[in-house]
Amino acid sequence: MANSFPSAGGGNRTGYFQRRNNDPFAAIRRNHRIKVPQVRVISPEGKQLGVLDTPKAVNLALENGLDLVEVAPNATPPVCRIMDFGKYVYEEQKKQSHSKTTGSRIKEIEFTARIADNDFMTKLRHAEQFLAHGNKVKLRLKFRGRELAHTEIGFAVIKRGLDELAGMGHPDSEPKLLGKQINVMLTPNPVNKRKPKFHHEPDAELPEDDGPDTESEDDQDEKGT
Repeated sequence: MANSFPSAGGGNRTGYFQRRNNDPFAAIRRNHRIKVPQVRVISPEGKQLGVLDTPKAVNLALENGLDLVEVAPNATPPVCRIMDFGKYVYEEQKKQSHSKTTGSRIKEIEFTARIADNDFMTKLRHAEQFLAHGNKVKLRLKFRGRELAHTEIGFAVIKRGLDELAGMGHPDSEPKLLGKQINVMLTPNPVNKRKPKFHHEPDAELPEDDGPDTESEDDQDEKGT
């Protein structure tokens, strides 16, 4: 007869939940959690201090108000660095938060088929700045009135934009006409392969997404093509 009672460990009890530590830094060994007899030590300034007995290395870190943190556990012996672990965790979390809030955003740049050259270059500068900050950029061109009869003009504007931004990003696919607009998505090039045409201040605030040109559809319809 099968045992209907829960096991002694309690793992199958109703309402029993095993708590999981979701802290990505919890697995990093530091100070007295480092159990190997010897470690290779790096100073806070990045200087090699050589191989030390682990207790001596831990004491050296603690005497300076810092931590001995294992940075290469698979090395022989493991490599540890003397650092402020709390500050390290804070900086890493800050980087991750910034990456989520900026790098994952999609910015939009909107053109028209008869956009003025100075407006076109302004929008390209904004697009380049978005790409420089790691954002994906959607280029969108809206046809107005009878412009839809000449889609080749719109495709030429988009192609010119892609050519100008080639040093900073690459299209995910070919530009496509959907309804009354042409769309194409740009993904930033790797950081070491970005070649900006315009110069930006490194800490400059990003502009807002570019809206359409100021000329209304009614004005376009009156002008015709």
